[in-house]
Amino acid sequence: MKQKNIYIIDFDSTFTQVEALDELARISLSKHPDKEAIFQKIEDLTNLAMEGKLSFSESLAQRVKLLEANEDHLKQLITRLKKKVSASFSRNADFFRKHADEVLIVSGGFKEFITPVVSRYHIKKENIYANTFVTTGDGKIIDYDHANPLSEEGGKVKLMQQLNLEGNLYGIGDGYSDFQLRESGLIKKFYAFTENISRESIVKKADHVTPSFDEFLYVNDLPRAISYPKNRILCLIVGDVDPKSVEMLKKDGFSVRHKDSFEEKYVADVHMMLLADGEKMDQEKLKRAVKLKTLGYLGSAKQKVDIATCTEQGVVVFDDVKHNPHNLTFIPKRMIDFMNTGTTYLSSNFPNLQLPRIEKSHRLIHIHKNVPGIMAKVNTIFAKHDINIVGQFLMTNPSIGYVITDINAQYDKQLFKSLKKIEHTIKFRVLY
Repeated sequence: MKQKNIYIIDFDSTFTQVEALDELARISLSKHPDKEAIFQKIEDLTNLAMEGKLSFSESLAQRVKLLEANEDHLKQLITRLKKKVSASFSRNADFFRKHADEVLIVSGGFKEFITPVVSRYHIKKENIYANTFVTTGDGKIIDYDHANPLSEEGGKVKLMQQLNLEGNLYGIGDGYSDFQLRESGLIKKFYAFTENISRESIVKKADHVTPSFDEFLYVNDLPRAISYPKNRILCLIVGDVDPKSVEMLKKDGFSVRHKDSFEEKYVADVHMMLLADGEKMDQEKLKRAVKLKTLGYLGSAKQKVDIATCTEQGVVVFDDVKHNPHNLTFIPKRMIDFMNTGTTYLSSNFPNLQLPRIEKSHRLIHIHKNVPGIMAKVNTIFAKHDINIVGQFLMTNPSIGYVITDINAQYDKQLFKSLKKIEHTIKFRVLY
């Protein structure tokens, strides 16, 4: 019999972008005269424990004493945390709904603020393991339940030993207490989650580094909101590009490299390129950049980039012929929209197509030479695979046809192979 998979997920800096006790301190001590010094002390205690340099129990005890918090502060914290769920967890809410029996939240944080946040993602209350506060009659937090194993050093290990779960156990987290589960042999693999913070001492001990929850779902072949993790999409920036443009691409989750030139080692793997004004694109390298999907140019690409070659290879080009110095993020924004939704609006070489994202569907993109009969072949393949089309959009220019198809059915990989084999196909990809 196939063993059940169980996913053990940390809360602070994993399910959420922040450390909740640090946030609680900022709320409860907002009017304290020494608040900045206390904030720093609490943050230092958090990091020392997460890096394994201070016992968790000692760190927790000291932090709770410094909080001076009450139940009203907790309500404010919960409101804040609901807005701070990590982006890759938020967009994969459907995974938690479908795998509710297999997901455990195991945290050294506190149920009082964890439960209201994760319950919105279909995670069962009985699958939430965390500490609990001790309060006075008027709601002031004065201590925590010291009998809870999660309040102790090695608490996650002690809890999992007590639970004695059967199956393949996978741990996802950012701290030392998460790694301890792997070190103890209680879990099959430890995934260091680095979307919010990357701790070098933890990353080097992990079985796999996962910059997003999408990456974890991808490597384990699990249902996910996007087909290919953004952290695997290489975005090469060449030349003197404004930091705002660089930061925008990084913030969206792409794997960004900023270089002075288009180095040979990136030719085979680059998916996106952003070139500073004045940079030239070598045509021979362009032809070999077979994974390249979009190219942005911060100025006029004319005579700097071979647009015809880009079109032949299905590379969508965005440039700024007006050299607008007041809109530094205009080109990266166009590139991001294309990668996320297939939008080619204001492209220099593709039919301009601007589309909303359709929920609960899969979006497929087919780029082909503009010859008669391609759409008939595309739709014949969909029919053969019993695919129900939610929406379909085709635009052409003299060179190419650009088709976006939204489908609401599960699909098999043979569908992809069939679409790629259509004669005159230039590029095919699944967006989400």
